[in-house]
Amino acid sequence: MATTLKNLSQYSSSNIPDISNKKFAIVVSEWNEDVTESLYRGAIETLMKHGAQKENIYRKDVPGSFELSLGAQWVAEIEDIDAVICLGCVIQGETRHFDFICDAVAHGITNVGLKYNKPVIFGVLTPENQKQALDRAGGKHGNKGDEAAITAIKMLGF
Repeated sequence: MATTLKNLSQYSSSNIPDISNKKFAIVVSEWNEDVTESLYRGAIETLMKHGAQKENIYRKDVPGSFELSLGAQWVAEIEDIDAVICLGCVIQGETRHFDFICDAVAHGITNVGLKYNKPVIFGVLTPENQKQALDRAGGKHGNKGDEAAITAIKMLGF
């Protein structure tokens, strides 16, 4: 469903497991920092709202979205990390660079989850412009960070 038809911060509260003892790693891209910091705040708020303990949430920063995959792999290797949330924003530019980065990041994050058999969540915005990014990072379309966090929580209850 297109985000213009759904608010990213609205989700079903059914099937939410107890996460009070679960450990989360959040890997955040420094590129487009105004957007990714808002995504991070959304993810933290959602995790804590549903019972995660602040001391069980670890943050690691990487330079850009391309580096999210390796950052996710490094934290996924830590045995007691239960889920990894990757947050980034790649804004369409004038070249095909956008396509290559988005494709690589999506495949990389997917592969880390499969390799370590734990939830590794794709919380990466791929908007056409800065306004669309802000609309999805706490603006009129909600916050992709909320969506990424609730996805991690629900996957832990699978």
